[in-house]
Amino acid sequence: MPAIAAGVLENRAEFYWHLGDYRAIYTFDEDLVPPRKLDLPSKTLAISDYEAGAWPDFIARQLVPFGSLPVFLAIGNHETIPPMSRERYLIQFADWLNTQPIRAQRLADNPADHVLRTYYHWVDRNIDFITLDNASGDEFDRPQLNWFKALIGRDEASSQIRSIVVGMHEALPGSFGFSHSMSDSAQGEQSGREAYLALWHAQESAHKHVYVLASHSHFYMDDVYHTTYWKDKVLPGWIVGTAGAVRYRLPEGAAAGRKAVTNVYGYLLGTAASDGRISFAFHQLTADDLLRANQGKAPAALVRWCFDENHQ
Repeated sequence: MPAIAAGVLENRAEFYWHLGDYRAIYTFDEDLVPPRKLDLPSKTLAISDYEAGAWPDFIARQLVPFGSLPVFLAIGNHETIPPMSRERYLIQFADWLNTQPIRAQRLADNPADHVLRTYYHWVDRNIDFITLDNASGDEFDRPQLNWFKALIGRDEASSQIRSIVVGMHEALPGSFGFSHSMSDSAQGEQSGREAYLALWHAQESAHKHVYVLASHSHFYMDDVYHTTYWKDKVLPGWIVGTAGAVRYRLPEGAAAGRKAVTNVYGYLLGTAASDGRISFAFHQLTADDLLRANQGKAPAALVRWCFDENHQ
């Protein structure tokens, strides 16, 4: 993440959008408890101390490097692994979930709405950026789905909104490689399909530019909804799970007609044009990028292990 922050700042991005999984939670992260094979000095870390410090550590080591650049957060499934929960998430990350753009947009939508949620949106010029919560198999629940569909309806009717960009942790149902997406649960399949069709209607009937981003699978892939499931109802979609978690193997047949790479780190950079079209380009990090960003903060051997061996 420090290397991603350096690249994002160098590219003069206007914000960074993190789509979930901040710390492992189910086990110790290797930067906190190094692999034994590296024979690096480390203190014994109790599970309770790890769980209490995991999110503050994420803030200190992974968010602080962005400096004053706005960072928007989406919740991932690892943020719901006990003892973590949505309630704890809202408390810990309230400062990021109630920033001026989010708060101002919420009150512009409804002046009486003072509730902090794990899902939200903000409008920047002619683009509606929407963060959704599908971090567990019971999402989208009905309140979130109703909120989302009402929002898409307003966007369709608005002459000001030209583009809709939706960011979430799990890919919507029917993405390439069904596993590790909303297709994993009955609720996710049904509610995710409703959300997808609402976006499809906005694209086809209201002629909005629609883009869908996810991160749950730890690799990079574009054109993820060009599948037999959706047939001729294809939305532009990307999976970008390349910010530090253990990197996954690609689904079988991933190279057919799409760009797909794994065992890489990097970030997706979106560039918006005046007509509402957004072009996306994946920026891959090198070992030197990681070593440079972590110099004096982490042993070089640990950084190299992260780059070379942190994969399935």
